[in-house]
Formats: sequence, structure tokens, C-alpha cells
Amino acid sequence: LTTCACLLANAKLMDREKEELVDVTRPYTPISTNVQVGCFDLLIKDYGENGWMSKYLCEELEVGGTVEFKHIDFNVKIPAPFKHKKIGMIAGGTGITPIIQALHAVLGTGPDDQKSSTESIALLYGSRSSDDILGGEMLSSWAKDHESKFTCVDVLSNEPEGTGYEGETGFIDKAKIQKYFPPASEGEDVIIFVCGPPIMYKLLCGPRDTKEVTGVLSELGYTSEQVFKF
Repeated sequence: LTTCACLLANAKLMDREKEELVDVTRPYTPISTNVQVGCFDLLIKDYGENGWMSKYLCEELEVGGTVEFKHIDFNVKIPAPFKHKKIGMIAGGTGITPIIQALHAVLGTGPDDQKSSTESIALLYGSRSSDDILGGEMLSSWAKDHESKFTCVDVLSNEPEGTGYEGETGFIDKAKIQKYFPPASEGEDVIIFVCGPPIMYKLLCGPRDTKEVTGVLSELGYTSEQVFKF
């Protein structure tokens, strides 16, 4: 699989209203790389009763059970290795998964032909609270091990009082992007990755299915050649 590739997962699950098995398909991005042969890792948020596939994969799927996976080429936005010196990453919720896969390509120890020439990476990761952060231990470990290269910034919108959290709060906005990201004026040396809920695309860069860049990133001067919407 190309780095940052998406898989479609399919399973026959019980439709409670129809009382029959139906095909359910959901997209997932592996967080492992091609160095790992014979299997792949998924990071899945369990939505409980509000989820269908996620509940099945996290709670109901037994060892030896079967899930079908299919790769679709058009889901690859930009393949590794990355030639750009500086990368700004914006993620919201489960949108962190392709970001983790991209980080593997930059910070990992894979084959030489897959190593990127990136010198610095800044990640703005939006979550409701610290309990909602996915892959937090992995990201913190990378930030510690690659202190001079990788900066991970959590942005929490609804963190309860008294938790001891001292990081960024609110939402990912123009001020935070200006604070942590390289400016658009650095041209071909800079790219920005965005992956999150629809409202994030709407406010920061424009709809996911359009190449045109609008919103905050457009106001800051970033172009469609610099912004990749996952």
C-alpha cells in the first residue's frame, strides 16, 4: 500500500430494523507501514451503540472472524516519500489516522527509498477533551524522540476543569496556524495536510472533494499546490 492510502472495510452485520444481514462498508487508514509484512494496524474509535462497523470491530469481532478489505487508488492524496522540507499537519478526531501513517514515513526507520527529506513537522490535533485523543501515547513518544524535528500540539475544545491540562484550547484557527506552521511564502518547501470532520474542511481549507483552497488557509496565502485534503 502507498503511504496515506485508505482501505474500505466490509462486513455483513445485522440490521436491527430489517432484522437481516446487510453489507456495511466504512473507510479506514492503516497506521502501520509497508515495512510491516503480513498484517496491518488500524486505529479505530469505538462509538458504541452509535457506531456500526466500529462497534463490530472493537467489541464483537472474534479471533478467526472475517472482515473484507479493499484498496481504492483514488484515495491516495500524496504518496511518500515527501520531498518537502516542512510539513504542517491539521487533524481532527479520527482524522489523525492518515496523519500517523504519514508520520511513520517521515520519522520511521523504513527502507532508504521510502525516507522523506522533510526537516520539520508541526501537528495541530483537535479533540474535544484529553480523553478523546487517539494515538496520544504514540504521538507523545515521537515528539520526545524527535524533539528537534516533530512538534505535536493538542487543541482541546471542551476539556473539563481540574485535569491539569495546560496546552492549547478552543479550536484550530488562524492564530494557531500562524504560530506553529511555516508560512506559505516558503513555496515548494512547504505542504499542509488536513484531515478531519466536514466543518474543519469548511472553515480551514474548503470541501474535501475540491482542489480549490478557501477558508483560513487561503487567507494565509496557501495554494492548492501546498494543501492536501485527506
